[in-house]
Amino acid sequence: MVPQYRQLDVRLIYRNEYRSIGIFLLVACLSGCTSTKPLYYWGEYENLLYSRFINPGEADPATQSIKIRQDIQIAQDNGQRVPPGIYAHLGYMLYLQGQYDAALQALETEKALYPESTVFVDRMLKNMKP
Repeated sequence: MVPQYRQLDVRLIYRNEYRSIGIFLLVACLSGCTSTKPLYYWGEYENLLYSRFINPGEADPATQSIKIRQDIQIAQDNGQRVPPGIYAHLGYMLYLQGQYDAALQALETEKALYPESTVFVDRMLKNMKP
């Protein structure tokens, strides 16, 4: 027969293990709730892209370029970065409006901010004709 005090010790050990596991899970859950600052300011850009592909005629190039410029301005005012592709999109919208110099400037800004887009932007520039 096992002495009574040994059974009590085992129960205390298990109780402490469960308490430790509970504290660990609580800390893990609470640390998962912390929010991180987003890398980019997206503004209306995602919705604009989505609506452009779902409903192609809904937003004309002028409206899109205005909304994109507003998003860029808000991001600059808040000290945030704009997402990759936003200047390329702006450049394309300006090109469609016939504003070739502004389109070229937007595309060059895209290349400067995101060098990984150089091949794509250079191909756009090659295909753009005034």
